[in-house]
Amino acid sequence: MNAYERIILALDVDTEQQALDLVEKLAPHVGAFKVGMQLFNSAGPGIVGKINDLGGKVFADLKFHDIPNTVGAAGRVMTRLNVFMFNVHAAGGKEMLQTVVKEVQNEASRLNRKPPLVIAVTVLTSIAQEQLAQELLIPDLKVEDVVVRWAQMAEQTGIDGVVCSPKEINAIRSACRPEFKIITPGIRPAWSEANDQKRITTPRAALDMGADYMVIGRPITKAPDPVAAAQRIIEELEG
Repeated sequence: MNAYERIILALDVDTEQQALDLVEKLAPHVGAFKVGMQLFNSAGPGIVGKINDLGGKVFADLKFHDIPNTVGAAGRVMTRLNVFMFNVHAAGGKEMLQTVVKEVQNEASRLNRKPPLVIAVTVLTSIAQEQLAQELLIPDLKVEDVVVRWAQMAEQTGIDGVVCSPKEINAIRSACRPEFKIITPGIRPAWSEANDQKRITTPRAALDMGADYMVIGRPITKAPDPVAAAQRIIEELEG
């Protein structure tokens, strides 16, 4: 995989036009574009096709978490939209994960196209140990332990990979098969600010630990020259 293909650019913007302007500039310089709840709810599902038409691929970061039938139906929709990957919450449990994998595969077969990657979200990068214990009511496990257990459960159901913080990459690589994908947010080049994420690392460090894809937003989108910022990250990954 080329270095630029590992970069998923977070389109955390308010309008469709802002997003498409970034896609036009950066499609040759990144592997995919993350469309999260902010943009998806503002622009609607049609944004996926418009990004695809501009030569981009879409990671639909909508974090589905509901009863199995509902999440399975959402997976069929994501497959029809022709996203590159989308995610669901591992906390939804085995039956939910198994159902969405089955529905995606069936829908892709019906459409005669490659199914999107289905990725499980483990513990959000904004959650630190204290919050895990006091707010999520998991007092007896470390963040890393929860992440690894959910990753193993997801792998058993046929999920393609997980979203996790850079700090849990090594543990997941040891616990899961080599082809199990790892997508990591919380990536900040040394020359950028941490903002609101607590468990972070640099792009090169994440790659060396075994990340397949890294979600990067503000260090590129808020840069005076987004293309130059993307290229700087690519050079770091290659170097």
